[in-house]
Parts: sequence; structure tokens; C-alpha cells
Amino acid sequence: MLSVKELYQSPEAYTEVAVNGWLRTVRDMKNIAFLELSDGSTIKNVQLVADETLPNFREAASLGVGAAVRAKGTVKLTPDAKQPFEIVLTELSVEGDCPSDYPLQKKRHSFEFLRTMAHLRPRTNTLGAVFRVRSECAYAIHTFFHDRGFVYAHTPIITTSDGEGAGEMFRVTTLEPGETDFSKDFFGQYTGLTVTGQLEAETFAQAFSKTYTFGPTFRAEHSNTPRHAAEFWMIEPEMAFCDLFEDMQIAEDMVKYVVGYLLKNCAAELEFFNQWIDKTLLERLNALVNAGFARMTYEDALKHLEKAQDKFTFPVKWGCDIATEFERYLTDQVVGGPVFVYNYPKEIKAFYMRLNDDDRTVAATDLLVPAVGELIGGSQREERHDVLLRRIEECGLHPSDYEWYIDLRKYGSTVHSGFGIGFERLIMYVTGMQNIRDVIPFPRTTGSAQ
Repeated sequence: MLSVKELYQSPEAYTEVAVNGWLRTVRDMKNIAFLELSDGSTIKNVQLVADETLPNFREAASLGVGAAVRAKGTVKLTPDAKQPFEIVLTELSVEGDCPSDYPLQKKRHSFEFLRTMAHLRPRTNTLGAVFRVRSECAYAIHTFFHDRGFVYAHTPIITTSDGEGAGEMFRVTTLEPGETDFSKDFFGQYTGLTVTGQLEAETFAQAFSKTYTFGPTFRAEHSNTPRHAAEFWMIEPEMAFCDLFEDMQIAEDMVKYVVGYLLKNCAAELEFFNQWIDKTLLERLNALVNAGFARMTYEDALKHLEKAQDKFTFPVKWGCDIATEFERYLTDQVVGGPVFVYNYPKEIKAFYMRLNDDDRTVAATDLLVPAVGELIGGSQREERHDVLLRRIEECGLHPSDYEWYIDLRKYGSTVHSGFGIGFERLIMYVTGMQNIRDVIPFPRTTGSAQ
């Protein structure tokens, strides 16, 4: 049994073949019928040709779009046609017919419409291509870290720690509604779904030197923007004996590796996205692979932004976050490519980021890329016991909730750093898709958990 992808790689090597899949189109021309089949292995379909020599020709010609079939036939090379070959059927069996109320009858549907039927949308060209790229991208990420000696850590999904300190955790409880005595709860204390695996990953970094997590994270944030979801996946490496500048270099190396891998191994899908979704995609991805990522301090970034204040909606001032319009101006107008902005004011960053000697900034960095904005957020972690304790209290958090994390600073603590990259944000970047709901198989957002 061949996949359509394998068949396209060398059609001339085969005479008799068997393929399985779902029908995308059926054209009945009375004495001959053309059936377009997809098996999901590639964005390309294969044309099946049925004529009256096929024993069940009339059944084949009357099949509905979406039907699942098993097909056998002879490979006929057609180098002058749009497709390089077709399969002249000698046998066709129907696994599952598809009635006329199948929602995907026509070739193009809006993404909003497709979100109403997450169980069917992987069968479309665009979403099928997205999820193949997603699969290959995950493989590339694991390969990058594995080949560099990182230990893969599975960090907990249920946790007591709000790693970001933003209070946006989903509560996990067996208590009845209205009960607040968490000592009677299943875990004996307040617990929630993790917002980050970073804190736990740091324990592995202090044992294995290099580690990474790749798993689901959750944010109970009431946001309906195209870039936010309540459930998403994060890649979070942590490295001991690693400062902020080494951290940025590893992040740069990872992004270039993954994008380069996809350009080579998902060429057909990326060409499709370049044609139908973002006509600058391939140019942008190739430029990124060959670019040197710039570095600039937050203070220098503000100086550039202040010169163009009249172009922005939001005011530019010390202590402001780098808004999306600022990010795109820096990447597109100032640098002309990817840029790491680092050393942010401590007031707008998390408690675990290392306090710089100026006592007003922390060793934090964001990677900004053209067309998308922020792709990666990272920092050198605070390794000093007393400073970490003080920062937790300054941020209004309770040291008792972070005892084990603080404890790491007592026993052989090292300079260490890490970063996080939202997997869906990365998929949006490499496909040109504009909404996070269209790059995750079953999106969970405010008011939607189908």
C-alpha cells in the first residue's frame, strides 16, 4: 500500500498500485469518470480514472465528495498534463459513502465557517497543510534539542505555582461551588492548570545542565484576539551555566534550524501558503534563515520609537511594554529583520528574571520577527537567594507558594537562563496564518470548547 506522497516522489517506478483515501471531487462524464483522491499524506491529490471496464463503474461515478475508498489501478504517466500521472482504475471498493449533506462540498470555505466543524476541517487543503506543518515542526524542535544533548522533561499540568504571577490560572478542584477551604480539596491546597513549565524545568536544569519542556499550558484570560487561546503548547528550554547572551544565541539557532527544516521538508505546503495565504511568506522565511538576528537594549529601542511617536497609537515612554505596533516598527523599519530587545524595566517583567546592577532593569529578552512581532520571550533567571526572595515580595506574591523554587538557590545554584516560545505562535509565523484558532486542532478560547 502506497501513500500519495510516496507515489509523487517517483511515479515512474510503479505500474500497478493500491491507494486509499477520501474523494475530493467526482466528475461523471457518462462513459468515463474522474475521481480526485486525497489520503492526507501530502497537499497534492491523485486523479483516479474510471471507465466502463471497471466492474462497478456506475457506482464509482455516482460516489459523493468525501467518500472513503480503496483503489487499485495502473499508473499512467501524463507529463504534459497538470498532474504528472493518473491511476486508471481496475478495482474500487467503498469503505464509507458520503451523503449530499456533507458540509465540505465546495473547495473554498471561510476559516470562520470551518471553525464550527473542527472534526472535518483537517480534510481541507489549508487546514490539512497547517497540521502537516505542525507535525513536522514538532519533530524538528525535538530533533534540535535532542541533537544538542538536552533532556526532555515532562513538567506537571496540575500545579500550585502561578509561574507568571498574573493570576490567570484555571482552578482545579473537587470542592463544591462556593467552598474555599482548600485544605479539604483533593490536593489539600489550591491548585490550577499550569501557565508555564519553566519553574519545574529549572529543577532539571540544575541536575542535567540542559533541559526543555514541550507541552500544553493554560491561561484563564478573557481575550478574543487572534493571538490568544486558553489552551496552547509551549516549548521552554532551561540551561545552567548560561547567561542572557548565550540564551539569545540558542534561541536564534533553534528558530533558524526549525525554519530551515520546514523549508526543506514541507516545501509543497509552504508554497501553497505562499500562493494562497501570504505572498511574502517564502521570501520572509528564507531571509530569516540567512539573517543575523540583531540585539538592542530596551532603552535603545525606546529611542528609536520616540523618534517616530507620531506613527503610533500608544505613547512611548520608559516603563511601557513593547506593543505590537512598536514590535513591527522595530523589525520592519529600524532593523529590517529579527531583533532581540533585552534589559526591560523590572516593573513589567516577572519576578524570576535576574535583576541587573542598575536595580531598574532585569535581564529579560524578547525576540521580535517581521510580520508577527514577538515570537520568543526569555531571560536570565535570578540565581541569588536573597534577591529572588525580595523580588517575590515586591511583586505581591507569597514566598510560601514558591518554597521549593527558592530552595534551589540554596544548594549549588548556578547562573542559568531559558526562554519560552508558543508553539502556535511559531506555526502562525511559518504558515502565514493570521488566527491562532486555525493552527491548533481543537481550539479552546473564551466561550468555546467544542
